[in-house]
Amino acid sequence: MDITKTVLSGKTRREHDLLGELDIPVEYYFGVQTMRAVDNFHISRVRLNFFPEFIKALADVKQGAALANRDLGLLDPTIADAIVRACCELREGKFDDHFVVDMVQGGAGTSTNMNANEVIANRANELLGHQKGEYQYCHPNNHVNLSQSTNDAYPTATRIALVRSIEKLVAALRELIGAFHAKGEQFAHVIKMGRTQLQDAVPMTLGQEFEAYAATLTEEIARLESNMQLFYEINMGATAIGTGINADPDYAGLCTKHLCEVTGLPLVEASNMIEATSDTGAFIMNSSAQKRLAVKLSKICNDLRLLSSGPRCGLNEINLPPRQPGSSIMPGKVNPVIPEVVNQVAFRVIGNDLTVTAASEAGQLELNVMEPIIVHCLFESIEMLINAMNTLREKCVVGITANEEVCRRMVYNSIGLVTALNPYLGYETSTQLAKEALESGKGIYDLVLEHKLMSEEELHRILAPENMVKPRKILRK
Repeated sequence: MDITKTVLSGKTRREHDLLGELDIPVEYYFGVQTMRAVDNFHISRVRLNFFPEFIKALADVKQGAALANRDLGLLDPTIADAIVRACCELREGKFDDHFVVDMVQGGAGTSTNMNANEVIANRANELLGHQKGEYQYCHPNNHVNLSQSTNDAYPTATRIALVRSIEKLVAALRELIGAFHAKGEQFAHVIKMGRTQLQDAVPMTLGQEFEAYAATLTEEIARLESNMQLFYEINMGATAIGTGINADPDYAGLCTKHLCEVTGLPLVEASNMIEATSDTGAFIMNSSAQKRLAVKLSKICNDLRLLSSGPRCGLNEINLPPRQPGSSIMPGKVNPVIPEVVNQVAFRVIGNDLTVTAASEAGQLELNVMEPIIVHCLFESIEMLINAMNTLREKCVVGITANEEVCRRMVYNSIGLVTALNPYLGYETSTQLAKEALESGKGIYDLVLEHKLMSEEELHRILAPENMVKPRKILRK
């Protein structure tokens, strides 16, 4: 069975590595080491090409390395040019289909690195006028991987891809915040009952509730952007463990300089390469920020489900856009499917954060071999969060409507209304009113008039919506 979308002719080329020889379909740009990884790792069934930004970042790293090696006289300019041209084509997405290794793999990312090395080498060979597999001209290890190790190339590509992915995440977040702001303005006049511990509290507006959602999500932009900056520090030139073995003394700085130019990012050379090669602290911080955003999104979706519950036997203060029939047995039932799916995304992100934490702790000595699962979790969480926020905005938030009369009726029937009268009647009197209202089923408004505690004019003034939803001066008699 073909592992790419490439149409196969049945012809093969023979490649070898330290374990022996394998026949590779001539159409494949990857080679023997990628084929072994494909055979070994049937784990997540999520391949590298599921995350195009990662492939682009791998191309960036290989291009930066080729340019640095060329400048140092270590790589023939003709070969370097072919590698650069191949990397440019990778960034255009031309060979995504040939990045076939499972994201979750043993070997600390070696299979990912070799998948990139082989695809680039074989494409470079074609550009040089040769055939795939003719590695005497451009070799995956000797040329594409020159002055590198998986242990600096893989995490550097990860960091570059995460920066770009987080930028997309923040963009989706900003759009969702804008949708909540718009609803806040639309519902600014709708008086409703606020609740604490699922009990009646004090009046507020529906607009204030939605503006609070916008505010709590806005806080996450700073967290995500701050953590993103941790990824600007890279360890290119560290090679295997950070000592820089097999790399020219000037290679690290030169490669970082070229990578800045290729990516447009303010990348910097790590001050301690050994520490940078084994440390996963930046991944932990970013995962935590993703989890924090997910938790807030889930809480908001819990609220939307509660506020729209019913329609006859729940709160029914808002209407969510109906998206699909809700039951195979109950006619007319429509479920809050969009908030529900966002809740589930949040659970996954929370689980991924735990995995990132455990994998980060599991590193030993000069390398953390668990980076592939860390990388997989981070990219998956970002992808799911972007999709979840876009879905929440497009298919739910923008179409929410208010049941204004239901909201107002709840305010005037609520025992919580007595809180607004407490500054005028005193706590003891207000407590007795609340108790009587509960026992008799009467409303606070009616009881105040019945006991002649206030005139109807005073009551209207105090309970006017604009006087109940913000601080105000208390004018006592």
